[in-house]
Amino acid sequence: MFERDPAATPPLPAGDPLAAFHPVVRAWFESRFSHPTDAQAEGWPRIHAGETTLIAAPTGSGKTLAAFLVGIDQLIREAEAGELEDATRIVYVSPLKALSNDIQRNLEEPLAEIRALAKEMGYDLPPITSAVRTGDTPPSARQTMVRRPPHILVTTPESLFLLVTAQRSRENLRGVRTVIVDEIHALARDRRGSHLTLTLARLDRLAATPPVRIGLSATQRPIELIARFLAGADRDATIVDRGHQRDIELHVETPPSDLEAVPPREQWGDIFNRLSELIGEHRTTLIFVNTRALSERVAKELAERLGEDAVASHHGSIAKERRLHVEQRLKAGELRALVATASLELGIDIGAIDLVCQVGSPRSIATLLQRIGRSGHALGLRPHGRLFPTTRDELLECSALIRAVTAGRLDRINPLSAPLDVLAQQIVAETACEPWSEDALYDLVREAAPFAELEREPFDEIVAMLATGIGDGPGAAAPLIHRDRINGIVRGRRGARLAALNNGGVIPEMGDYRVVAEPEDIPVGTVNEDFAMESAAGDIFLLGSTSWRITRVDQSTVRVIDAHGAPPTVPFWLGEAPGRTIELSEEAGRLRREIADGLDDSEALVARLQEECRLVENGARQMVDYVRATRDGLGVVPSDTDVVFERFFDDAGGMQLVVHAPFGARVNRAWGLALRKQFCTTFDFELQAAANDDAILLSAGPQHSWPLAEAFGWVNPRNAATLVEKSIFYIPLFPTRWRWNASRALAIARQRNGKRVPPFLQRMRGDDLMAAVFPAQVGCQERLDEPLSLPDHPLMRQTRDDCLYEAMDVHGLQDVLTRIEDGAVRLHAVDTVEPSPMAHEIVSGRPYTYLDDAPIEERRTRAVTLRKTLPDSARDLAALSPDAIARVREEAWPEPRDAEEAHDALLGFVVLAEEQAASWGEWLAELEAGGRAARVNLGERACWFAVENLPSIRLLFPDAAIARRTGLTEKDADYGLRAAEAAGYLVRGRFTPEAPEDELCDRRLLARIHRYTLEGLRKAVAPVSRADYMRFLTRWQGLAPGAVYGGRPGLRRALERLQGFEAPAGSWEDDLLRARVRDYDPAWLDELCLAGEIAWARLSGRKASPDDAPS
Repeated sequence: MFERDPAATPPLPAGDPLAAFHPVVRAWFESRFSHPTDAQAEGWPRIHAGETTLIAAPTGSGKTLAAFLVGIDQLIREAEAGELEDATRIVYVSPLKALSNDIQRNLEEPLAEIRALAKEMGYDLPPITSAVRTGDTPPSARQTMVRRPPHILVTTPESLFLLVTAQRSRENLRGVRTVIVDEIHALARDRRGSHLTLTLARLDRLAATPPVRIGLSATQRPIELIARFLAGADRDATIVDRGHQRDIELHVETPPSDLEAVPPREQWGDIFNRLSELIGEHRTTLIFVNTRALSERVAKELAERLGEDAVASHHGSIAKERRLHVEQRLKAGELRALVATASLELGIDIGAIDLVCQVGSPRSIATLLQRIGRSGHALGLRPHGRLFPTTRDELLECSALIRAVTAGRLDRINPLSAPLDVLAQQIVAETACEPWSEDALYDLVREAAPFAELEREPFDEIVAMLATGIGDGPGAAAPLIHRDRINGIVRGRRGARLAALNNGGVIPEMGDYRVVAEPEDIPVGTVNEDFAMESAAGDIFLLGSTSWRITRVDQSTVRVIDAHGAPPTVPFWLGEAPGRTIELSEEAGRLRREIADGLDDSEALVARLQEECRLVENGARQMVDYVRATRDGLGVVPSDTDVVFERFFDDAGGMQLVVHAPFGARVNRAWGLALRKQFCTTFDFELQAAANDDAILLSAGPQHSWPLAEAFGWVNPRNAATLVEKSIFYIPLFPTRWRWNASRALAIARQRNGKRVPPFLQRMRGDDLMAAVFPAQVGCQERLDEPLSLPDHPLMRQTRDDCLYEAMDVHGLQDVLTRIEDGAVRLHAVDTVEPSPMAHEIVSGRPYTYLDDAPIEERRTRAVTLRKTLPDSARDLAALSPDAIARVREEAWPEPRDAEEAHDALLGFVVLAEEQAASWGEWLAELEAGGRAARVNLGERACWFAVENLPSIRLLFPDAAIARRTGLTEKDADYGLRAAEAAGYLVRGRFTPEAPEDELCDRRLLARIHRYTLEGLRKAVAPVSRADYMRFLTRWQGLAPGAVYGGRPGLRRALERLQGFEAPAGSWEDDLLRARVRDYDPAWLDELCLAGEIAWARLSGRKASPDDAPS
């Protein structure tokens, strides 16, 4: 933690920053380091002065020592004076348990060194103690801390809440003088930060004097907002800003084969092989992935290549003891590689990591900087990182990440504003400790920055809710506080403190099952509830890089035994996928646009991308080809300034609408739900929908049709929020968020009588509370006369806001829609024969992209056929085949064999010109005599009508042409045609080549034209016989008569087509090259080698022979 390269330390700032320290502390520092860093030199005087201080500096710049050393100095002076009591003086708060454990371990050595040095200098000092208190701390250690509190307490926000609430531990915190909040940016963005600020406000009132607050971070923006978050509403904060940028070596790695929308198994093999190579070239490699399942999979694959003892996995679902063991092995240099999720992302000192690899995009600029910063974790050392995109869209995103990091951009952090569920929990906890006047409690709450602007009305609503319970009747939650409305006093009810201690914190309950190894009952970790319920005795799965065999599944526990390396399955865990940040989405959209603008000079573009995005040529060319294929198919590249509505038919005759909008998943989820709700309102049908960071997908059935450009106006800045709000009541997101909020407000117990409440009981309790507060949401929807409206309840409003502005970004959507109306973002409508390349990833989307509850086996996208490679030309995507159109026209034209069939045909037309029905004379006369058909003159033309005159339209004609044929005004014709479109009969677009205006086509006929067009394209690539293939191969290799290459250029071409082939050295010239090159001259080969145009290498090891044996 306190290590850095002395030679790389910057010059000493003006003045001596060590002058204020005790001689022992100063001597210890000077024995370890040559000079203080800038962050230390600027921070120490402020901390000595008792100022709230935010230190922003790159990883490895000595921030942690800057925060601790003044507090340690005060403890030394207190010990020297004989006044050092068993009381906590410094509280260090970190967002991760692993970081807390790491800090505590790294404190022990400096404290021991300082005490030993003090003894040498003639000071007899008692030991300064430190301890860690997290959710992993054993009960015995917790009791020891209560009896004899450490001078330095290392903890997490949740554990600090418990310590401030529990009666005995509160007394131990009254002497706290310093609070250090590490990695403050990771807390500021969500409820954990809001919860912590209230805990710190409570600690200020509890302590004898408000403690000095020190915040640490390497990646924060805007820094002034983070400083206010740290200080609170009533304090000023000093900012020590040394920037966040370091000299980072970053590169994007691409596999030899072209990336696709979904990585095939062979491509994963290439990634694993390349990771193995990099691990072999470095001492210790840290590999980050985005999911726990992928962590297990990557660790398993690498262990097969490098050995079981060389690789391990690390994530939050592995038991504490196993995680600590892995961390210790990593620090001791016993592991070559560790595969981790965000569990090792923050500033943990995890040994000599010299390379960090990221598999997939981290979706955030700050996250990438944090993760890459784990390597070279000391001043003067350079972090090294590799990005491994797994899809084409990730290749673009990772390249955008590199550009953003190079340009010094950072994601903006927006702290939550006054979450009411957190407020409810903290009010219960504080009033359980002592009575409060409502006015004083309101003032206390507003000292926390996220609650500084809290209005009195929602505060009073929360107090009233806690005093009366949540909901009415059966299923309601019991009250937790007493409220004296006459005197304005609130106090906790009996059991309120226990409820807060057992169920406090804000991390949502995900419903995981414990995994326990038998017969010792050793915790192994956790798996998702669904995975546990789908498993049976005898199944083998992977957890913590070990195969486990299930013996039985209890109510909330999976019992296992070691499977001793038997082939396992990889478990799954369910959770909300993080969306790409706004800043990274802007960079990704900008990169798409710049690539599209540079396509006319491909070579210069490839060279520029290699330099800007740190790509090899193959990767840069893949990006260029991907963007070009998209532009050729759609006519424009979706970017930050262009949104494309693409429509195509699936194999079942349904329509798929893809909205290409690279604005991030949070914006796109909101837009997708709004479009889905508007479609439901317009057509009275619920669509399947999905959204990811780059696109939205709506899947319509065969009965739906609409003018494509009409969808542009379905959602606008004025109706977006209303449409999304109406949508959330019908999707799983709302009841899940409700349950989380009710749980945080202590209305749903997570622990009871010292035992965990099973997840299914928590869900039932959440449903009961929902029924008590919002009965219409859980009632029969068919009996509702009007749309659902949100009850006027504070937790309901909080749940709605969480859905709209946390899980999604309705404000961001409104901003996009406003830019569309202002013309800053252009809209394009394109009908294609098959999905464009950029549509492939959303069509192949995983379940976390779904915006409805239809399971994967029922998705309409299963009926979409996707190419494995990019199309060769725009014609493949954008144009319908004229032959297919002519074929369908011919098939659709009726050939009646009697009067009944002629009548059926007439019903299919608005009118039929007499010359077009010349061969129907006998049957038309029969129908006319029977009163079933009529002949009329429209202008100069005689036409036939079916007397029923049904409005169906079966032929492909422009609007104006239909108006001319029927004798109607163009306005009347347009009205009828749009009604037919709305009914799903017609599709509007430009289908025939060089069509001068929009055309209309019967939906079923258009689907048939699409199918025939695709069949024609597929027939263009047909399998050939083995003999045909061999004839091609001999021509390709220059072995067929007349195909032999000539001269030095011919030799170069022959070598190009043989590159990668292995043969004995003597065979190359005698057997291979002479057969392919006319009048072969060995000097040509020498010339090519000397010119550097070709190179030779042995790519595989040579088998040993008896002659190789040593003599």
